[in-house]
Amino acid sequence: MENLKDDVELALEKIREGLRVDGGDVELVDIVDGIVKVKLQGHCAGCPFSQMTLKNFIEKELVKSVKGVKGVISA
Repeated sequence: MENLKDDVELALEKIREGLRVDGGDVELVDIVDGIVKVKLQGHCAGCPFSQMTLKNFIEKELVKSVKGVKGVISA
């Protein structure tokens, strides 16, 4: 489990680069049974496109780059 968390944090660092360009950020909250719970921050938190960012960007990248990640939800 610790390796999964480390792998997710590493992948999130790359994702954060894209989010920070628009004044946003993402925080890892928890991982339960392969589902990653994150909290969008900054401009991403109140953005009307936050669910698209969550599913089409964050989830897509984590599922692709971290073995064991099944999905991403907002905490």
